[in-house]
Amino acid sequence: MLYELNHVIDYIEENLTEDLSLEAISQYAKVSDYHFRKIFYYISGMTLSEYIKNRRLSEANKDLLRGEKVTVVAYKYGYESVDGFTRAFKKWSGFLPSDVMKKGVSKSFPKFSFVISIKGGNVMEFRIEEKPAFYLAGVSRRVPMQFEGINNEIVKLAQSITEEQREEMHALQNMEPCEIVNASYDADENFLKEEGELTHLIGVLTTESQVSDQLDLVPVEACTWAVFPNEGPFPSTLQETMAKVYSEWLPSSDYEVINAPTFSFTKMDESKKDYAYSEIWIPVRRK
Repeated sequence: MLYELNHVIDYIEENLTEDLSLEAISQYAKVSDYHFRKIFYYISGMTLSEYIKNRRLSEANKDLLRGEKVTVVAYKYGYESVDGFTRAFKKWSGFLPSDVMKKGVSKSFPKFSFVISIKGGNVMEFRIEEKPAFYLAGVSRRVPMQFEGINNEIVKLAQSITEEQREEMHALQNMEPCEIVNASYDADENFLKEEGELTHLIGVLTTESQVSDQLDLVPVEACTWAVFPNEGPFPSTLQETMAKVYSEWLPSSDYEVINAPTFSFTKMDESKKDYAYSEIWIPVRRK
């Protein structure tokens, strides 16, 4: 995964003044768009669109120092107007493009380079499981993509589940893990802006192919799963484990993510406040 990340960075660098298309970037990523965005975000601490914007404005700063006109630089880096470029540049740097030319002030944002960094000395527990094909049966909704924090639309989805739906899900549930799971899939291909939606489903794993019109049914092909158990304060432990999966485990493992739903489940500890056991299931294949 480190190779793919650095390959994408090189491609972006070579095309900062061009239209960076989704199709071209996805070719280099070699994983689904959503998973690549998560890997990039968890490793770098910023979205891909933020990185591209920072690099373009940094190069624009260099061009202004060399004496290029503001109008030329603005259109060179994809801005539709000089005013739009000026606002973006001032927000990014704290000064106007004209200040660069008149006073020689400057701000830079260097190109990223991804390397493996060993830190903390903590062992990440995981196991690899093979599963036959199954279905996810539950209630689903398109929700805004959000890499961290509480997604209020998912909260609303959970609150909308009726008792009849719960009973049917319980009757269908016949595969491990025998828990209510949260699954995400079908992310919008709005790669560069880090915007759009994905489908979130709250439901169960089942081999049954028939459900009532109260539930949605999503087929999942047989594949390999990397499973990451975690236990501790909820939801911080679950979120930290997810971040480490994408920022530490995937880039250095012999596995890559495939385009299938990712899911997790959580069992709250009734004896401890805000404490839980969770598992994160990531669909993978060997490189």
